[in-house]
Amino acid sequence: MRVLFISDVYFPRVNGVSTSIRTFRQDLAAYGVDTRLVAPGYDAPPEGASEEQGVLRVPAARVPRDPEDRRMRWRALTRALDVLPASEFDLVHIHTPFLAHYAGVRFARRANIACIATYHTFFEEYLHHYVPALPRRFAKLLARSFTRSQCAAVQALIAPSEPMRTVLTGYGVTTPIHVLPTGLAPDCFRAGDGRAFRARAGIDAQRPLVTYIGRVAHEKNIGFLVRAFRQVLASVPEALLLIAGEGPAREPLRRQVAHLGLGAQVHFAGYLERGSALLDCYAAADVFVFASRTETQGLVLLEAMAQGAPVVSTAELGTRSILVPGCGALIVPEQPQEFAAAVVRVLRAARGAARAGLIPRVPV
Repeated sequence: MRVLFISDVYFPRVNGVSTSIRTFRQDLAAYGVDTRLVAPGYDAPPEGASEEQGVLRVPAARVPRDPEDRRMRWRALTRALDVLPASEFDLVHIHTPFLAHYAGVRFARRANIACIATYHTFFEEYLHHYVPALPRRFAKLLARSFTRSQCAAVQALIAPSEPMRTVLTGYGVTTPIHVLPTGLAPDCFRAGDGRAFRARAGIDAQRPLVTYIGRVAHEKNIGFLVRAFRQVLASVPEALLLIAGEGPAREPLRRQVAHLGLGAQVHFAGYLERGSALLDCYAAADVFVFASRTETQGLVLLEAMAQGAPVVSTAELGTRSILVPGCGALIVPEQPQEFAAAVVRVLRAARGAARAGLIPRVPV
């Protein structure tokens, strides 16, 4: 069997969609399923990096006010697909709702093969953040209509979580929906070196470390984490908030941190390569914090727990399906005082474990 994947994003653009695509391609290959991926071209890869086998890059333009993303050129995209022998593929799998969707449906119809899509992105919430001029109520109605139209164009849908399937059926989507979460690669369970990460970042080995890892974007609600962390400092004044990742909200967050006078208590670590650097960062955390409202699954929470980091998080949409109170996570409402109290509880427990000579990982 051979499957054509098509997406508007892929590595080196780091996000959950890119991670999911790579994971599924690797796992399908283990079952003898051949995949080909069509994705945007980005700038020159880092020195020493090589392209994955089976990835076809399409010329793409930069997206205004979004330096991370690229928009595939429609003519280049359709030409690239027209060259592919339709008879070589048994299925088209679409991963994003932009040009990739329309090109994927077009190719599937030409090849007379089935077309499915994974609904990775909670478009209703994203649209509000990226087109703020639209009234919120109108943006939601537009997103729902757009979603119904796209879902009707494919033969089956994959939702990464049960709550996401509930959202889609609530929209009136009638296309069959199958819940299939993205799994973790085995490397995610390889022990990271937290001490080494702290040494590289200049963070004292004993300093309480509150960590967020992920895209630094408005929809991730990191501003709330900063406000809650300010209250954490009232009880644990030596604590440090580490924000690892890149994205369009980085500079606004820097300004927020400066305005609150937290420059010495918040560290922006920037982008971390997937692999040892990322695992070390997870392992360095005394507590991992998360408050996104838009996750269809929430892979970073699974990655954090795989490294043994206690999690304090809100539970919205997809995160509700993977967070179980008492199993590595404290679930709290999006209220700064309550969120901060949960973080302080975990930090104090970790400190007590360290003083007793135990591994500073505590059940929450």
